[in-house]
Amino acid sequence: MDNKERQNKSTVNNIKTLGWVAFFGGLSQDMIQPILPTFYTQILGLSKETVGLIEGSVTTIVSIMRIVSGIISDKLGKRKSIVFIGYLFSAIGRIFLSLTNGAAMTFGLRFTDGIGKGLKDAPRDALVAKSSEMKNMGYSFGFQRMLDTLGSFIGPLITTGLMVLLAKYIDETKYRIIFLVAGLIGFITILLIGLFVVERKGDNVSTPFKFDFTIFKGKFLLFFIVMLIFTLGNSSDAFLILRARNVGVSSAMIPIIIAMFNLFYALLSVPSGILSDKIGRVNVIKIGWLIYAVTYLGFALARVPWHIWILYAIYGIYYSTTEGVAKSLVAHLVDENNRGTAFGLYNASIGILALPASFIAGYLWDKVAPSAPFYFGAGCSILAVIFITIFRIEK
Repeated sequence: MDNKERQNKSTVNNIKTLGWVAFFGGLSQDMIQPILPTFYTQILGLSKETVGLIEGSVTTIVSIMRIVSGIISDKLGKRKSIVFIGYLFSAIGRIFLSLTNGAAMTFGLRFTDGIGKGLKDAPRDALVAKSSEMKNMGYSFGFQRMLDTLGSFIGPLITTGLMVLLAKYIDETKYRIIFLVAGLIGFITILLIGLFVVERKGDNVSTPFKFDFTIFKGKFLLFFIVMLIFTLGNSSDAFLILRARNVGVSSAMIPIIIAMFNLFYALLSVPSGILSDKIGRVNVIKIGWLIYAVTYLGFALARVPWHIWILYAIYGIYYSTTEGVAKSLVAHLVDENNRGTAFGLYNASIGILALPASFIAGYLWDKVAPSAPFYFGAGCSILAVIFITIFRIEK
């Protein structure tokens, strides 16, 4: 095997390995996410204000670190080491939740997890882009989203199984054991990155450490603007759950519906990525945004529980056609040396705009009608489709 063949093999293995890294990372995260609110309030006795401070701080630091890590990875010419450190921080934050006994320690551990989550996103996406040929970029990101979402699907199921197996123990003991198991699973990501992810010497060249505003130009800037328009109408998925409860879906059915949504999302991510490689990334994103508009109109008009089941399945199709495909488009629009910064800005902007988007949705729900946020979201989506068509963004 000559040197070129070895390099090609290593890049293909990178895509597979980073997919499984995303799987175990998502599994670890979504094992603890469903039980955190109850642990905060019933076990630690934290007030709602303290819970809001902790989780709000996590969301904020994730967005900040996404930008910072993207810039650092571009300027240092390093991706793998930053991804490694990010997953290490998250694993440490989760495993030591099993020992936390108060607000201060819990805040520190969740903040550590948030730093890790923000650190790894942009350089990991840049590694996936580097390891993929441009013609297969959609498939590569679709494969990663598929395994990440499968982890999010399986994680809560493992937690449910552990709760049943540990039924004889008090709740506090059950929760702490689950945190320990989730943290240990998180360390699998560290092993995979350290042993199997390859970043060839000379892949990236370090540059002076200065933010390069020239990235905000051309088609990337146009896509960034259109994404902001769409995201303003893309409020927290918590409003979908509230709407489901509003039309009569029982609390016990909500986790099952969300699991079904994740399953559709996971199974269709790779086919959507392959489709984007064949017919164009922007075309698939437009399909996804139109599906989003239809789904949100459906939530606005829903009247009985079975409507919600169908809408959540369609919502999974929307996610599969946009999440990975949009990242492959970002990789397509910027040069290799600026991809970390571009991915950081892209990921962070979505997180930051979630706050005003959710505020608008909450205001419309309270002041107008429960259906109003969904009409607004559908309108923003259709507007984004119009603009992305006019701008002719894809190269």
